[in-house]
Amino acid sequence: MSNRSATHSTFVIERTFDASPARVFAAWADLNEKRRWWGPGGEQEGELDFREGGREHFKATVEGAMYSYDACYEDIVAGERIVYTYNMHRDGVRMSVSVTTVELLADGAGTHLRYTEQGVFLDGEDTPQLREHGTRELLDKLGDVLAQGAARA
Repeated sequence: MSNRSATHSTFVIERTFDASPARVFAAWADLNEKRRWWGPGGEQEGELDFREGGREHFKATVEGAMYSYDACYEDIVAGERIVYTYNMHRDGVRMSVSVTTVELLADGAGTHLRYTEQGVFLDGEDTPQLREHGTRELLDKLGDVLAQGAARA
């Protein structure tokens, strides 16, 4: 008998940033900008081909484990929406497969970001709660980067 499992979950995270939708979009679309806030930091490598049908790949070593993130951009509307699918692996073992939608809505001079992830978490390798927690941390880092940019402007 197999110990395989599939846990399905959807979560939504919303943030408001004091930056234009174009600026927030650029933080997702440019590899150098994205490296400032995406991922666990430390030793990491990445590639980003930000276009419909384009791919993104990141690898990082965290506490001795090698994590990899592979995404495909399905739909991009400049300054408004990003839809992508992605999978995560730890030490070569698939942890999850997700569909993510990032919506950027003008909010005065700023942006209201709505992040929706629909995922399947495989064989107990990850949980929806851990993924949501990590995503909240990433979006907090994005906010910090955007705030630093506003301070420099």
